[in-house]
Amino acid sequence: MSDSSSLPPVRLHPEAELARDALSTPLLARAARLARWAGPDTRVDAGGGLVDEQLPAAAEVLALSGDDAAAYASEAWRVAVDTGLVEIVDEEAGTVAAGADLALLTGGSPQDVLAVWLGALETVLADASVPDLDDLVDAMGTGGEIDLSTLDWDPEAEAEFLDGVLGNLYLLTVSEDGPGDAPVPLPALAASMIVPSDMGEPTNDVLEQVSDAMMRLDDQFRLLEPVGLVEYQPVDEELMADVEGAEEAAAAVDDTDVSRYGMVRLTPLGLYGLRARLLEAGFESPAVGDLADKGADALLDGTATFPQAAAHAETVQWLDGREPLAAARELLAAARGLDTGAPLRRLRCQQALSLVGTEAEPALREVLDDPELGGLARVWLTEAGFSDVPPPSQDLVFWLTVDTLAAQLAAEGNSDELRDLVEGLAAQHSGFFAAAWRVEHPATADVLEAMGRLHPDKKIAKEARKAAFKARSQQGG
Repeated sequence: MSDSSSLPPVRLHPEAELARDALSTPLLARAARLARWAGPDTRVDAGGGLVDEQLPAAAEVLALSGDDAAAYASEAWRVAVDTGLVEIVDEEAGTVAAGADLALLTGGSPQDVLAVWLGALETVLADASVPDLDDLVDAMGTGGEIDLSTLDWDPEAEAEFLDGVLGNLYLLTVSEDGPGDAPVPLPALAASMIVPSDMGEPTNDVLEQVSDAMMRLDDQFRLLEPVGLVEYQPVDEELMADVEGAEEAAAAVDDTDVSRYGMVRLTPLGLYGLRARLLEAGFESPAVGDLADKGADALLDGTATFPQAAAHAETVQWLDGREPLAAARELLAAARGLDTGAPLRRLRCQQALSLVGTEAEPALREVLDDPELGGLARVWLTEAGFSDVPPPSQDLVFWLTVDTLAAQLAAEGNSDELRDLVEGLAAQHSGFFAAAWRVEHPATADVLEAMGRLHPDKKIAKEARKAAFKARSQQGG
C-alpha cells in the first residue's frame, strides 16, 4: 500500500523502552537463543530452514514441548535467518554461523535492536498471509508443487487485506475519538474491512463475509502476538463451532458477550512497528515529539491539523527546556502572515502562549500595535491577569473575530462548536454583518460565506451571504 495522506499523530514510548520490549518478545528471544546455539554441526536445507533431524534439539534449547514444539522452533529459526542473526556460510553444505546482527541485540543502540525486530515483524506478517498448512498439503499435486488455484488464495490480496486491517487498527488506536489503549472487538475490526460505511442492516452475504474474515484474523493475530505486535484474546472456540455462531459474532453483540468473539489491541511496540511500515509505504504519520527540536514555524505549521490533545502534547515538548521569553517571541514571529494558513497558525500560537508563564509578558507587549498580533496579545495579557492592557479599536476587534473564525473553519470545518459561535456573534452584534464585510482580512469573504451556511435563521444567513458578496467585491474577487 502507498499513500501520501497524513495520519493522526501517534504518541510513541521512548526507543530505549521499545527496544527492551522487542528483546523480550517471545519470538525474537527464541530466534536469538537459536542463533547463539547454532554451531559447526548445525545444518540447514536448501531454503535455509533447519533440517528435520535438528528440530528436536532446537525445541529442547527453547524449552518447548508438545505437538507444536518443532513448528515453533522452525519459525524462530526462520526469523533468525531472515533478520541476520544467523547467516548461511555454505548453501551447498548447509552450514551456518552467527550473523553480524546478533551482536546488535546486546551491543547495539535501541535503533539497532528495533531494526532487527522490524525484520522479524516482516517475516511474521508474510507468514500470516499464507494459507493454513493443511490447506497447503491438500493443494499439493503429485509432483510436489502447490496448485494455488485450488486454494482460492491470492497472495497479494491476502497481504493487502492484512495491511488494511492493521491500518484500521492503527487509526482506531491513534485517533482522538478512538478507543486508544482499549482493545478492539474482532467483529468490529473485520466489519471495518467488509461492510460499506453507507450500508444499513448488513445482508446475510455480508455477514458471512465478515465471519470468514474473523476466522482468518483469529489465526493471523495468534501468529502476530508472539512477535509483540498485538495483545490478543482469541475467539472462544465454542462460539465458533458452527456457521451460525460465526454469523452471530459478525452481527451486533452486546458488551457482555463481545469479548468472547476476540479482542485485539496494539502494543506500544506494535504502534512503533506499524508507524514504521506506514512511513515506508509513503504515508505521513507524525509522532508527538518530532517537532521538539524544530523552529516555531515548523511547530505552528506542523500542529495545524493535529487534534487538540496531540497539539497540546507536542507544544509542551517544544516549550520544555526553552527560555519562556525567547520562546514567546519566536512563536509570535512565526504566527505572522496573510496566507491561508496564517489564521490557524495564530490560533496554535495563542494556545502555545497559554502554556507560557508570565515571563513572556514583554514579548506580548512588543506586538500590541501589530495589526495581526495586537488582538491576540491583548487576550493573552488580560487572561494572564495584567490590568493595564490598552483597549482594542473596533477595527482590531472585527479583524480578530474574522481571524479567529477563519482559524476555527480550518481546524474543525462546519462543526457544531463553530455553529454555536456563529449564532452567538450574530446575536450579540446586531450590526455585525454591516461592519464585518469591510474588514481588511484575506479570509473575510470566506468567513462570511461560512456564517451564511451555518446560521439556522434564514434571514440572518441571507445577511451573511450579502455581506460576503460585498467583501468579495471589495477584494476584487
